[in-house]
Formats: sequence, C-alpha cells, structure tokens
Amino acid sequence: MKILVTGAVGFIGSHTAERLHNLGHEVVALDCFSDYYNVDLKHLNAKALTDKGITILKKNLCDSNFAEDLPTDFNYIFHFAAQPGISQTSTFEDYLTNNVIATKHLIDFAMSCSSLKLFTNISTSSVYGLVATFTEDEAPKPASYYGVTKLAGEQLVLQKSRENQMKSCSLRLYSVIGPRERPEKMYTKLISLGLQGKPFPLFEGSDKHLRSFTYVGDIVDGIVSVIGKEDVVNGETINLGTEVEHTTKEGIEAVEQVLGDTIKINVIPKRPGDQSRTKANIDKARKLLNYNPKTTLLEAVQKQVEWYKANF
Repeated sequence: MKILVTGAVGFIGSHTAERLHNLGHEVVALDCFSDYYNVDLKHLNAKALTDKGITILKKNLCDSNFAEDLPTDFNYIFHFAAQPGISQTSTFEDYLTNNVIATKHLIDFAMSCSSLKLFTNISTSSVYGLVATFTEDEAPKPASYYGVTKLAGEQLVLQKSRENQMKSCSLRLYSVIGPRERPEKMYTKLISLGLQGKPFPLFEGSDKHLRSFTYVGDIVDGIVSVIGKEDVVNGETINLGTEVEHTTKEGIEAVEQVLGDTIKINVIPKRPGDQSRTKANIDKARKLLNYNPKTTLLEAVQKQVEWYKANF
C-alpha cells in the first residue's frame, strides 16, 4: 500500500512511518519542520526515516497549495501534523491554523485521491476535557485551545464519513511516552534534568494527577491496526492508550529508579487547562482493533532513557 504520513518527523508520526515501512508499505513522509521545539530533534528523527529509505517531503499543510506536486495515488493517510500540547507560548491563532485550517487543506487533498481507502486522523484525550476517563460516546468538553481545535479538526474529518464522501476515523491518544518524545514533555525533561542534576519544574498539585502513560510502541500497534479494517472503523472515534493509571509522582519515581538518582523538584504555579486525570477506556479498541497494550511504565521509561543517552 502507498501511505502518506503527515507530521512524520515528530514523536509518534516518525514511529508510525517507520513501522509502516517495516510492514512493507511505501511511505511518503510529510512535515514542515516547525520550530515549535528544537528542530535538531526533528532532523534526528528524519535521519532515522531516510536511513530506511523513506521519502520525506518538507511541506506545510497550512499552505493551501501544499499538494501541487504531490501524487494522488495514496491508499491510506495518517494525519499527525498539529500544533501540539497545552502551551502558554502558543496563541489561539496557532492552534486554529495548524489544527483546523491545515486539516481542512489535507481533507481537500484526500478527496482527490481516488484510491484512498481510509483517512486516519490522530486526535487526543484532551478533547474530553479536564478529566478523560470516558467512552467515545460521551460528549467532549475540551478545556484548552488545543483540545477545542483538535476536536474541530476531528469533526471535519468525520464529516466526510457522514456524507459518504470518504472513509475516515479518528484515534484519540492518551499520554504517549517513549523514545523521541518532545523535549518539553514530562519524561524527556525529567531524564534530561535528572542526568544534569538540575531541578525539574513541577506544576503545583500535578504530582497527584493521574495519567494513562502509554508506550509509543503500544500506541503504534493500535494506529497501524486500522489498515484493512476501513469498513469497521469508518466514521468512528477510538481511544488508544493503557487502562493502567499512574500519578505524576509515580512517573518521577520511575525515572529516578532507572537513573539511580533522586531528581530535584521545583514547584511552579498551576497551568490552566491541564487535565487532572486521564484513563483510557479501550473497550471499543479491543473490540474493533483487537488492541492490547502490554508495556509497563518502568519498561517504557527504561527504553526512553536508553534512547536519550544514546542520542544526547
């Protein structure tokens, strides 16, 4: 199959592009190499892909003419490209442009792909709001610009299924961790600062937050499993993550255990819009995709520390 992966040199997108290639598919990787975080990490991820023979195209979905020279014979599209996370440095316009308008541009392109079997949108548990423990049937209540715009992008994609114009689905991911995690995310920052003996900035009260910390390999298992199941997943939203909950404090302790050292903590003011609890309800994923994440928190942290030490 010929597959387009957007946001393909980011954290989860790069792992997915790599897995699809390993499964024997022809992968075209698309990314704009945004400077939202250190572009050196994206180039590191890109090298891992190009070393495997994966074609990478530098394109920005925010440009309405991004697809002028793109082939239209794709069988699957996996859409990761987005303005990520809850950031006080990102404006509403950043989220709107990258998560809604860019998605609409990609949908318009997808409609020109006559061989397209499925458009898979990558969404987030943030669409549920401050507490994300629900089934996919519950009404989303996003509490951040990120969650609001990711939900809007999701609905633009699923609209095409409702109109029988294109088969699509949206996968809502929960607290993904592992090698290549973005530098501002919790575990990369914990590992980096822990190795340097510097204090970790902990948002006030967040040590008690509960999370479905899910290893990226387990997430990718679920993502690629939609291939061949386009009739089953068409029009569906599906949670992907682990049902096992850990507090942020337990996450810090896991990193300390792997590093063999105590990490200093610097408590800073709360961050608005941050979720207090995420627990993936994956009954639907089990039923439709035979999804079964198995990697423990400690195993995931060990793999991430190994990757960090090998690259930094």
